[in-house]
Amino acid sequence: MDIRTVNKDDAGAIAKIYNYYVNETIITFEETELTEDQMRERISKIQDTSYPWLVLEKDGDIIGFAYASPWHTKSAYRYTAESTIYISNQNIGGGYGRALYQALLTQLKTIGIKNVMALIALPNAASVRLNEALGFNLVGEYNNVGFKFDRFISVGCWQLEFKSDT
Repeated sequence: MDIRTVNKDDAGAIAKIYNYYVNETIITFEETELTEDQMRERISKIQDTSYPWLVLEKDGDIIGFAYASPWHTKSAYRYTAESTIYISNQNIGGGYGRALYQALLTQLKTIGIKNVMALIALPNAASVRLNEALGFNLVGEYNNVGFKFDRFISVGCWQLEFKSDT
C-alpha cells in the first residue's frame, strides 16, 4: 500500500472509482458519471489551493482517493475544511480507508486546519463508523436535502476539531 499526492494522470482511475458510487449508491448526490477530463479539472481545482488530494495505491493500482476542500469560501472559514474519501468498492473493509483518511487528516493539521467537516449521506453505517473512529462527532443533520433514485436523502454532518498542542 502506498499513499501519495495525486497527479493529473490519475484522473481516469479516480473517475472509475467515483462513477461506481454515482451509479450505484446515494453516497454522492452526483447523478451523472464524470469523464476523465472532468475529474482532471476537479483535481486541478484542488491543486490550485493549499488543500491536499491523496491517492492510495495497492499493487500499482489506485484503489482510493481522499481530498479536502474549503468548507465555505468566506475568509472567516479559512481554518475549516471539508473532507472527501472514496475507496473502490472491491477494496472496502481492508483498512485502506482508515489509512488514507489518517494521512489526509495529518496533512490538514500540518497546514494549519483547525476543523474538518464530513458530510455523510444517510444511511451510511460504514462512513459513520470510519469518521467516528477517527474522532469526528455528529454535530447535526440536514433532513431530506438530496433527491436521488426517486427518494429524498438526509445528510449528517460530523466535525473533527484538532485540539491545540499547547
